[in-house]
Amino acid sequence: MNPDLWLVVGLGNPGPGYAANRHNVGQMVVAELANRMRATFKSHKGNAMVAEGRVVPGGPRFIVAKPNTYMNVSGGPVNALLKAYGIPPEHLIVVHDELDIPFDTLKLKQGGGHGGHNGLRDIIAATGSADFVRVRVGIGRPPGRQQAADFVLQNFSSTERETLPNLIVDAADAVELIAGSGLAAAQLKVHTG
Repeated sequence: MNPDLWLVVGLGNPGPGYAANRHNVGQMVVAELANRMRATFKSHKGNAMVAEGRVVPGGPRFIVAKPNTYMNVSGGPVNALLKAYGIPPEHLIVVHDELDIPFDTLKLKQGGGHGGHNGLRDIIAATGSADFVRVRVGIGRPPGRQQAADFVLQNFSSTERETLPNLIVDAADAVELIAGSGLAAAQLKVHTG
């Protein structure tokens, strides 16, 4: 195992029709990381688009990935990428939307259940492990009686879009902190910052 190698998966749905949805915030974050690495996404046989590189010379090496599948069946591509690169689940960081966290808030954790998130559920089932790091990007609860499934498949509101770029940068910073300084140090900075 290479201690400096990390797989970072941004969850979402494929295609331009979903690109700006709340459910795709994970893919927005990995796009930011790829941009920082000056890396281009390329097709991978593991049914994902991947970009590889380092954000800073001598820093951790990242494989950032966007599965080509729908959110609810993300496990197959994630498992294929872990195997292809020889990365253990402990060096997997999954970036995903989180209804139970207010918009513009991040929470970091390792392990645990799927909390009703079907993308996480499928990754846990496919990899046989829940022991990966999650960067949970808060999107808040739907207003009124709107169904959660409809809410996550809508684009961010105009008000949210004003703050969204900062949230994406903060989430990408959190990924870098986890890989460079460890989860505990990243949690201290993100949760109390």
